[in-house]
Amino acid sequence: MGADGALAAGRPPAEADLGSAEVQGELWGAKARDWADVQEPVWRPLYESLLASAGVRAGTRLLDIGCGAGGALVAARDAGAEVAGFDASHQLAAIARERLPGARIEVGEMQALPFADAAFDVVTAFNAFQFAESPLRAFAEARRVCKAGGIVATLIWGRREDCQLMTGVLPAVMALLPPPPPGAPSPVSLSEPGAIEGLMREAGLSPAESGEVECIFAYPDLAIACRAVGSAAPVVRAERHADEAVVRRMLAAALGPFAAADGRVALKNRFRWIAARR
Repeated sequence: MGADGALAAGRPPAEADLGSAEVQGELWGAKARDWADVQEPVWRPLYESLLASAGVRAGTRLLDIGCGAGGALVAARDAGAEVAGFDASHQLAAIARERLPGARIEVGEMQALPFADAAFDVVTAFNAFQFAESPLRAFAEARRVCKAGGIVATLIWGRREDCQLMTGVLPAVMALLPPPPPGAPSPVSLSEPGAIEGLMREAGLSPAESGEVECIFAYPDLAIACRAVGSAAPVVRAERHADEAVVRRMLAAALGPFAAADGRVALKNRFRWIAARR
């Protein structure tokens, strides 16, 4: 039985299928409204930071790969850009279309983009390329659709020790999953220094600038923090391998130490960004 059959039967997809858009799209889209309403908004400072570093301004033709519910596209549109998006999830893409009437939002495999050569001035990807079946091919496709002299820019998680979500929250949930097979995507699989730059060069891009940015994921209370973090694909996977109620309890317990006296929850995280020339 393939990934389709496994999902229809209510079973987790085969671990070997994790790099496919079909499987990743279903996982990320399982709680699309939670992602759009309570998790994606905390990424807004990261969107704005990378867009500024990539020189996005009025008239910029921009494609965001792994656009999710359109958070980065809304920020780019607010800066005056002409935007298009691409994602693996039909559910998230539908929300992006609601938010961005008239924008072209496509769904599929990021290593086979349905856009013309040199169609964009800037191509961005936020925490996306490591989930491709072939990150190298995904970078090559990003290069293809970017104009000569244009920018391909990506933002990824920084060092694990600099990310409270990675060190203080997710390990408890991930412990419920079987060990991933070699090559399975990880939220931090491309976070090692030089990993992204190496793939960019191999894909024919020229890394030009890079930097780090800190972002605090802040939520008004523990319940919303659980909804937000629980909307990400790794937690959805854990719920399908274990009892959902168990995962929810473990998630609440892991987030509890980050709650202040007034109930607000804050997680400090550091990210890396890399911009390359086409």
